[in-house]
Amino acid sequence: MNFNTGLVWLRRDLRLNDHAALSLATHECDEVYVVFVYDTVILDELPTKKDRRVVFIHESLTELDEALTEKNARLITAFGNPLEIISSLAYELGAEIVIAAHDDDPYALKRDSQVKEQLKTRNIEFKTVLDHLVKERQDVMKPDGTPYRVFTPYSKAWRTAVEPKDLSEHAIRFSSLKTPSKLKLPNAKIANYSLSEIGFEPVDVCLTPGLKAAEGRLKEFLTKIDDYGQARDFPAIEGTSMLSVDLRFGTISVRECFRAVANLNSNGGRKWESELIWREFYHMLLANFPEIGEGKSFQPDLNNLSWPGSKEDFEKWKAGQTGYPLVDAAMRCFAATGTMHNRLRMVVAMFLTKDLLVDWHWGEQYFAENLLDFEFASNNGGWQWSASTGADAQPYFRIFNPILQSKKFDPDGEFIRKWVPELRELDNKDIHWPFEEDGTRSLLTPADYPDPIVNHFEQKSKVLALFDKQAR
Repeated sequence: MNFNTGLVWLRRDLRLNDHAALSLATHECDEVYVVFVYDTVILDELPTKKDRRVVFIHESLTELDEALTEKNARLITAFGNPLEIISSLAYELGAEIVIAAHDDDPYALKRDSQVKEQLKTRNIEFKTVLDHLVKERQDVMKPDGTPYRVFTPYSKAWRTAVEPKDLSEHAIRFSSLKTPSKLKLPNAKIANYSLSEIGFEPVDVCLTPGLKAAEGRLKEFLTKIDDYGQARDFPAIEGTSMLSVDLRFGTISVRECFRAVANLNSNGGRKWESELIWREFYHMLLANFPEIGEGKSFQPDLNNLSWPGSKEDFEKWKAGQTGYPLVDAAMRCFAATGTMHNRLRMVVAMFLTKDLLVDWHWGEQYFAENLLDFEFASNNGGWQWSASTGADAQPYFRIFNPILQSKKFDPDGEFIRKWVPELRELDNKDIHWPFEEDGTRSLLTPADYPDPIVNHFEQKSKVLALFDKQAR
């Protein structure tokens, strides 16, 4: 194909390198414009106007616009409903094609289908390309053509299926990028909107947004990747890549991440590669089992499981007031930063579902509203894994003991002391459980620290009975 004018619609690919949509457009179109839409359908649903994700996107776009300026082009930003904007903007710019990256989130699929139909009425083509993942949708299937349901065989098949071209860089022909002389569309501008113009306020993001920062995080991670297999489980250690938010918003290319470890003779590198493949697995599941995007359990026989947990306990869990130090530290850290260490995600999710017997949908929604790196597929997959309702799920009879998890993965109480100041004066033994063995208060229990919300062993018996009853 060859077009005079194209429009690239950025969504979760906020960078100017190794970019599939920009690469295709700049090699197939003589002139290419670039737009990002602040989607009010999404923004209007956010519970706070101090949303870290919006700030991360906004600052990343400011950097992206500066990078475009160096290439003699500018970013177009718009504010409103993409159904009203993309078709009108493409028509105004004289675009013959709109190109974007695939997005399999439930809302995105519906939105893109509607945008495609609108563009079609104006004889404008709409094309989406693979970018957010290396393999997706039906790229890696069982020999019989059905989707995998378990990670390990999927991972093996994924590694077999990947070819060098899948990880190659998508080069951009920057000379094709252009800036319109002016825009008539009232809710679009040449430059980035300010936060206040889109109705949001500044908030500390904890991680520096943008492409340069993402590249720096990858470079720093590679210096310690050999230790990743062990260090990744300890929340007090900076042993992870910290790139999940960059992968979420595309300030770094997932292909670049795979390329960075492809030739390393490193167990840690192979472990990180496996974690990246887990991300691909969860997206594959969402694409092939759309019911999980509608709130259903991956295991349909558990759709009617009745979780007896209370709203009161759920609120105490959110506030980090459960009486279980590692759980409380994780939830307080999450409230303050919008981030959560992967080991802690499993600990708090299993505590909510298996100890408090609270419906996993509640936790999934709370994370969706607050996670800086929120991706629907991974969030849903992680929650269903912990609740034992999902694909390759944790068996329902295997339940994390939050006290043992604390002793094993925060042995010196360093993470707990940072986020639960009431316990700072306790020694490394008592900080994990500042109570008597039966959960009653002891002389060591700080007056301002709450009693244990439940007895772990009693709750374990209850959740086992709950699942056993469902199985009958």
